[in-house]
Amino acid sequence: MDRDVLTDAQWAKMEPHCLGKPTDPGRSGRNNRLFMEAVLWIVRTGSPWRDLPERFGNWSTAFRRFRDWREADVFRHIFDALSDEPDLEYAMVDATIVKVHRHGQGAKGGPQSQAIGRSKGGMTTKILALTDALGNLVRFRLMPGQRHDSVEVPPLIENIAFDGLIADKAFDSNALVAKLNERGARIVVSQHPGRSQKLKIDASIYTWRHLIENFFCKLKEFKRIAMRACKTDRSFQAMIYLAAAVINSR
Repeated sequence: MDRDVLTDAQWAKMEPHCLGKPTDPGRSGRNNRLFMEAVLWIVRTGSPWRDLPERFGNWSTAFRRFRDWREADVFRHIFDALSDEPDLEYAMVDATIVKVHRHGQGAKGGPQSQAIGRSKGGMTTKILALTDALGNLVRFRLMPGQRHDSVEVPPLIENIAFDGLIADKAFDSNALVAKLNERGARIVVSQHPGRSQKLKIDASIYTWRHLIENFFCKLKEFKRIAMRACKTDRSFQAMIYLAAAVINSR
């Protein structure tokens, strides 16, 4: 089976969230599965839309359809449908940097309006992710590459209930420690060398952090995510949602 082809089980969960149905007038829901596999092909290969194979139909039509579905939040709904109930005994947070291709620059408002910034690696975007105890994605946020990892953690964990948080020393801050204490959550955050009063953490539980690193490795197998070529955050987020849906449903 081709890697870009969805399984019947995956499609059964996706189909109810797709736009249109065959009986609709005008642009219908015909070939929704083929279209979803076309988007998955783009995300997995990192190819430009113009290089979409003929078996998926006209590339321009597919791109316009992707844009419509993106605006309707279809890909986020599909991610939710393909993700099991998260195991939030412990949550894990981490970030990864992706380079931005020159084709991914030039959106209206400039790069600063699309979570693109200049860091040591050039023009980059940072994906800040929250996973459950099994390493499955729960939520993510995009940031400019130069922004510190911990800045977007408060909105990332807002309204998410978990018993404990696992993170590396990039997330060791007094503000986050105070917020976790308010929640009554267990703190398994590696201590920064400069911290005057070290916190005692469970070293054996901290080793579970490799699961979120494994998630990022799987995510970056999708080349359109390993190097960002999307000008807008909305498009990049849609592709991350689709890739993560496939990962979570394997």
